[in-house]
Amino acid sequence: MRRKDREMGRAFALSVLDKAQWMTMAMVDGAGMPYCVPVSLVRDGEELILHSAMEGEKASCLRVRPWVCVTAVGDTHVVPEEYTTEYESAVVRGPVREVTDPEEKRAALWILTKRYCPEHLGQFDRLVEGSLKRTAIFRITIAELTGKRKKYGKDGKELKYGAEE
Repeated sequence: MRRKDREMGRAFALSVLDKAQWMTMAMVDGAGMPYCVPVSLVRDGEELILHSAMEGEKASCLRVRPWVCVTAVGDTHVVPEEYTTEYESAVVRGPVREVTDPEEKRAALWILTKRYCPEHLGQFDRLVEGSLKRTAIFRITIAELTGKRKKYGKDGKELKYGAEE
């Protein structure tokens, strides 16, 4: 099957990003060496928000070469009788900008907290005040976005692009 046959639309790819608990982000350091790390991101419109320590390999890569590739994989299921795995995935490529304005950082942290820790929103102000200065925030613009899936219907046949279950 050609790759094109498995490519899905933009709405599908965004849905994969929105439900992913974690993603993998690939970067290049100042010496041109690759670096890849799992991260917890959240989508805010046409950007992904990333929090990080102020210093470290990830922050250094993003500052030196502010362009990344992010992958998200969801709803995987091994299909042993077909020697394959059902999956859905999204790939984002885009430029990165560091957020330095304290209010914009706070707003980004609120979005992250709402996504990953909604039961602790009442503690947000207290916790953020203590960590704002030591937390870096980066925004990744979704410049390129693709989504793919491999899924089988109840009849055991692979569902083509646009086919429903």
